[in-house]
Amino acid sequence: MYSGTTLHHKSGNVLGVHQKINKVAHRLAIDYGQDFFPPLKSVQHFEGKNGPDGIKRKNPGADEPWHFIDPKNPREDTLLQQIKHHEQSLRGALKNKDEQKASFEAAWLSHAIVDGLTPAHHFPFEEHLEGLRGEPKETRDSMRKKLVISGETKRATLRNNWEFWGAKGVMTSHLLFELGVASAITPLRAGKLELTSDEIGRVKELGIQKVFLENLQTIAELQMYETFTQKGWTPTLARQTKKKLIPLIIKTVALSWIYASDRR
Repeated sequence: MYSGTTLHHKSGNVLGVHQKINKVAHRLAIDYGQDFFPPLKSVQHFEGKNGPDGIKRKNPGADEPWHFIDPKNPREDTLLQQIKHHEQSLRGALKNKDEQKASFEAAWLSHAIVDGLTPAHHFPFEEHLEGLRGEPKETRDSMRKKLVISGETKRATLRNNWEFWGAKGVMTSHLLFELGVASAITPLRAGKLELTSDEIGRVKELGIQKVFLENLQTIAELQMYETFTQKGWTPTLARQTKKKLIPLIIKTVALSWIYASDRR
């Protein structure tokens, strides 16, 4: 999801989807009544330029968070491990009442969950990109290598980059879908969104990873990205985004913070 340009701390204030989701999720988590949780401003500090998207710009290819997941085959060694790591680290920081560490972990946990539940992140992006480049993502260690896909010939280079950046290209479609989400929820109003005791009890019983996987399947069944690639951004997709996608993502983020705050 869009979190700003990563050029300035405030670049995501208007269309930053991650920041908007954090704002509502923070209210839900605080309403639940944790004895300690970092203020929203501290959490938002670790989004955008200081978030996972900022790493992609500052240090391409090195320890770059990869927030894609296949709903049909959610492998344990990818995004799920990142969610588990940030949840456990957040739990420790909250126990020690370390505001800075807790803010970082809360923001990065949220970012991983939001991206993982975003339909555009369910497309086999890396497999497609490796097919074009013939190399894994770790070799994209400069901005030029991230933006330009070289081929064995000039014709191959043009073909590869058109398939990536051209009309309905892999990256173009990804970016346009996320921009559509950002536009559809501007402004984002929480309305009557609340967590139920059943939802809180379920995350305490199952853990955030299993709840994430359940919600991942619910979103995948909507086939929003498949519809987008065929028909473009439609009023139906906008309604699904406002009424189903974003509320479910917000609840999952809030539940992850509540689960990490559980003292059991």
